[in-house]
Amino acid sequence: MRIAFLMAPEGVEEIELTEPWQAVMDKGHEPVLVSTEPGQVQAFNHLDKAEVFPVQLTVRDASAETFDGLVLPGGVANPDLLRTDEDAVAFVRGFFDLGRPVAAICHAPWTLVEAGVVAGRTLTSWPSLRTDIRNAGGTWVDEQVSVCDDGPNTLVTSRKPDDLKAFCEALLVEFAKARKAP
Repeated sequence: MRIAFLMAPEGVEEIELTEPWQAVMDKGHEPVLVSTEPGQVQAFNHLDKAEVFPVQLTVRDASAETFDGLVLPGGVANPDLLRTDEDAVAFVRGFFDLGRPVAAICHAPWTLVEAGVVAGRTLTSWPSLRTDIRNAGGTWVDEQVSVCDDGPNTLVTSRKPDDLKAFCEALLVEFAKARKAP
Protein backbone atom coordinates (compact mmCIF):
# COMPACT_ATOMS: atom_id res chain seq x y z
CA MET A 1 0.00 0.00 0.00
CA ARG A 2 1.10 3.54 -0.70
CA ILE A 3 0.12 5.86 2.18
CA ALA A 4 0.28 9.67 2.01
CA PHE A 5 1.33 11.59 5.11
CA LEU A 6 0.20 15.18 4.62
CA MET A 7 1.72 18.05 6.56
CA ALA A 8 2.63 21.71 6.40
CA PRO A 9 6.29 22.81 6.15
CA GLU A 10 6.39 23.27 9.92
CA GLY A 11 4.40 22.57 13.02
CA VAL A 12 3.83 18.82 12.85
CA GLU A 13 4.14 17.01 16.18
CA GLU A 14 7.15 14.78 15.51
CA ILE A 15 5.96 11.66 17.31
CA GLU A 16 2.57 11.86 15.55
CA LEU A 17 4.50 11.62 12.27
CA THR A 18 7.23 9.15 13.18
CA GLU A 19 5.22 6.47 15.01
CA PRO A 20 2.52 6.01 12.33
CA TRP A 21 5.22 6.26 9.63
CA GLN A 22 7.18 3.45 11.29
CA ALA A 23 4.04 1.36 11.77
CA VAL A 24 3.22 1.70 8.07
CA MET A 25 6.79 0.77 7.10
CA ASP A 26 6.83 -2.20 9.50
CA LYS A 27 3.84 -3.64 7.62
CA GLY A 28 5.72 -3.35 4.33
CA HIS A 29 3.77 -0.35 3.05
CA GLU A 30 5.22 2.75 1.41
CA PRO A 31 4.76 6.01 3.35
CA VAL A 32 5.15 9.19 1.29
CA LEU A 33 5.68 12.62 2.88
CA VAL A 34 3.47 15.12 1.07
CA SER A 35 3.63 18.81 1.95
CA THR A 36 2.39 22.14 0.72
CA GLU A 37 5.95 23.24 -0.10
CA PRO A 38 9.04 21.43 -1.44
CA GLY A 39 12.13 20.98 0.71
CA GLN A 40 11.71 19.78 4.24
CA VAL A 41 9.24 19.70 7.09
CA GLN A 42 10.27 21.08 10.48
CA ALA A 43 8.79 18.87 13.18
CA PHE A 44 8.25 19.90 16.78
CA ASN A 45 8.16 18.26 20.19
CA HIS A 46 5.29 20.33 21.51
CA LEU A 47 6.74 23.86 21.18
CA ASP A 48 10.41 22.94 20.70
CA LYS A 49 11.97 22.36 17.29
CA ALA A 50 12.77 18.71 16.61
CA GLU A 51 14.00 16.87 13.50
CA VAL A 52 13.45 17.85 9.89
CA PHE A 53 12.07 15.44 7.29
CA PRO A 54 12.45 15.57 3.50
CA VAL A 55 9.37 16.32 1.42
CA GLN A 56 8.87 13.66 -1.22
CA LEU A 57 5.95 15.23 -3.08
CA THR A 58 4.15 18.55 -3.01
CA VAL A 59 0.40 18.50 -2.65
CA ARG A 60 0.09 20.40 -5.95
CA ASP A 61 1.73 17.44 -7.69
CA ALA A 62 -0.12 14.77 -5.70
CA SER A 63 -3.42 13.04 -6.34
CA ALA A 64 -5.46 11.01 -3.89
CA GLU A 65 -5.96 8.51 -6.71
CA THR A 66 -2.31 7.43 -6.47
CA PHE A 67 -2.56 6.53 -2.77
CA ASP A 68 -4.33 3.79 -0.83
CA GLY A 69 -4.79 5.88 2.33
CA LEU A 70 -4.00 9.13 4.10
CA VAL A 71 -2.51 9.90 7.52
CA LEU A 72 -2.86 13.38 8.99
CA PRO A 73 -0.44 13.91 11.89
CA GLY A 74 -1.27 16.63 14.38
CA GLY A 75 0.50 19.42 16.16
CA VAL A 76 -1.31 22.72 16.62
CA ALA A 77 0.31 24.72 13.79
CA ASN A 78 0.39 21.91 11.22
CA PRO A 79 -3.36 21.45 10.60
CA ASP A 80 -3.98 25.15 11.10
CA LEU A 81 -1.65 25.86 8.17
CA LEU A 82 -3.05 22.98 6.08
CA ARG A 83 -6.63 24.13 6.41
CA THR A 84 -5.74 27.47 4.81
CA ASP A 85 -4.16 25.79 1.76
CA GLU A 86 -6.72 25.07 -0.97
CA ASP A 87 -4.62 22.31 -2.53
CA ALA A 88 -4.19 20.53 0.80
CA VAL A 89 -7.90 20.73 1.57
CA ALA A 90 -8.79 19.43 -1.90
CA PHE A 91 -6.26 16.60 -1.50
CA VAL A 92 -7.88 15.53 1.78
CA ARG A 93 -11.37 15.77 0.29
CA GLY A 94 -10.19 13.59 -2.60
CA PHE A 95 -9.67 10.62 -0.27
CA PHE A 96 -13.25 10.91 0.93
CA ASP A 97 -14.56 11.29 -2.62
CA LEU A 98 -12.72 8.08 -3.58
CA GLY A 99 -13.78 6.18 -0.45
CA ARG A 100 -10.19 5.70 0.73
CA PRO A 101 -9.30 5.40 4.44
CA VAL A 102 -8.08 8.41 6.39
CA ALA A 103 -6.45 8.57 9.83
CA ALA A 104 -6.08 11.83 11.82
CA ILE A 105 -4.69 12.45 15.29
CA CYS A 106 -4.75 15.30 17.80
CA HIS A 107 -5.40 18.66 16.06
CA ALA A 108 -5.43 17.12 12.55
CA PRO A 109 -9.26 16.98 12.37
CA TRP A 110 -9.17 20.77 11.83
CA THR A 111 -8.19 19.95 8.25
CA LEU A 112 -11.13 17.52 8.03
CA VAL A 113 -13.48 20.26 9.23
CA GLU A 114 -12.18 22.59 6.53
CA ALA A 115 -12.55 19.86 3.89
CA GLY A 116 -16.23 19.53 4.80
CA VAL A 117 -16.05 15.79 5.55
CA VAL A 118 -16.97 15.71 9.25
CA ALA A 119 -20.79 15.95 9.04
CA GLY A 120 -22.48 12.74 10.16
CA ARG A 121 -19.25 11.12 11.37
CA THR A 122 -18.11 10.27 14.90
CA LEU A 123 -14.54 11.19 15.73
CA THR A 124 -12.20 12.16 18.50
CA SER A 125 -9.41 14.72 18.67
CA TRP A 126 -7.55 16.97 21.04
CA PRO A 127 -10.36 18.26 23.32
CA SER A 128 -10.12 21.88 22.12
CA LEU A 129 -11.51 20.82 18.71
CA ARG A 130 -14.74 19.46 20.21
CA THR A 131 -16.79 22.56 19.38
CA ASP A 132 -15.35 22.85 15.85
CA ILE A 133 -16.24 19.23 15.13
CA ARG A 134 -19.75 19.63 16.51
CA ASN A 135 -20.27 22.87 14.57
CA ALA A 136 -19.22 21.01 11.41
CA GLY A 137 -21.95 18.42 12.01
CA GLY A 138 -19.78 15.69 13.52
CA THR A 139 -20.14 13.84 16.79
CA TRP A 140 -17.14 14.28 19.09
CA VAL A 141 -16.22 11.52 21.57
CA ASP A 142 -13.52 11.44 24.22
CA GLU A 143 -11.98 8.06 23.38
CA GLN A 144 -8.47 6.76 22.80
CA VAL A 145 -9.35 5.88 19.22
CA SER A 146 -12.52 6.24 17.16
CA VAL A 147 -13.19 4.24 14.02
CA CYS A 148 -16.03 5.61 11.91
CA ASP A 149 -16.99 3.54 8.90
CA ASP A 150 -20.47 4.98 8.35
CA GLY A 151 -19.61 6.35 4.91
CA PRO A 152 -17.91 4.86 1.89
CA ASN A 153 -14.53 5.23 3.57
CA THR A 154 -13.18 4.65 7.05
CA LEU A 155 -12.02 7.46 9.33
CA VAL A 156 -9.68 6.63 12.23
CA THR A 157 -9.06 9.37 14.80
CA SER A 158 -7.24 9.69 18.12
CA ARG A 159 -6.82 12.40 20.75
CA LYS A 160 -3.12 12.77 21.51
CA PRO A 161 0.37 11.23 21.50
CA ASP A 162 -0.50 8.97 24.46
CA ASP A 163 -3.03 7.28 22.12
CA LEU A 164 -0.50 6.52 19.37
CA LYS A 165 -0.26 2.78 19.99
CA ALA A 166 -4.03 2.32 19.63
CA PHE A 167 -4.12 4.81 16.72
CA CYS A 168 -1.43 2.95 14.76
CA GLU A 169 -3.03 -0.44 15.40
CA ALA A 170 -6.46 0.81 14.29
CA LEU A 171 -5.23 2.56 11.15
CA LEU A 172 -3.29 -0.52 10.06
CA VAL A 173 -6.36 -2.74 10.54
CA GLU A 174 -8.66 -0.36 8.68
CA PHE A 175 -6.22 0.30 5.86
CA ALA A 176 -5.79 -3.49 5.40
CA LYS A 177 -9.58 -3.94 5.29
CA ALA A 178 -9.87 -1.25 2.63
CA ARG A 179 -7.22 -2.93 0.51
CA LYS A 180 -9.15 -6.22 0.60
CA ALA A 181 -12.47 -4.58 -0.26
CA PRO A 182 -13.67 -5.07 -3.84
